[in-house]
Amino acid sequence: MKRLLDIVLILLSLPIMLPVALIVAIAIKLDSPGPVLYWSERIGRNGRPFIMPKFRSMSVGAPIVEAEKFTNAGSYITKVGEFIRKTSLDEIPQFWSVLKGDMSLIGPRPLLPIETHVLELRKAAGVDKLLPGISGWAQINGRTCISGDDKASLDIEYMKKRSLLFDIKIILLTIWKVIKQDDIVH
Repeated sequence: MKRLLDIVLILLSLPIMLPVALIVAIAIKLDSPGPVLYWSERIGRNGRPFIMPKFRSMSVGAPIVEAEKFTNAGSYITKVGEFIRKTSLDEIPQFWSVLKGDMSLIGPRPLLPIETHVLELRKAAGVDKLLPGISGWAQINGRTCISGDDKASLDIEYMKKRSLLFDIKIILLTIWKVIKQDDIVH
């Protein structure tokens, strides 16, 4: 049911998202040199790595660092990048990962391989067996403003409470958070 909901929601959103994605791609190209998409290695279900696309919001050559530890991120974020991060438009290409089956709309956020502490906590609790999501319970409860331990705790809570209704609640809260632009550090 969850997979069907993912596919239906993405297909229904395509008439709106494709023109927005085209505008974002053009803006990125005009704003800074480099590719429009940034392909990031992430850890997916059962600890398997996969490549996740995002619209590039940083200058080419920015270091790969955990969000909480990236103290000088502002010096790498492009003008368009700042806007697309605040509005979460940089996440649109991840719809491809959902359609491909690497991700879901809702689930624990896929982590970078260097985020070993949170990955270990997830694995110990069995959260690593879940398909990662574009948004999730941890994202709407703090995003990059919470510690790795808190993220893992919220991911465990999601795993215990997960249901179709809970996912719908998270989708609605995600939309609200994006509109309010809450909990965005960089």
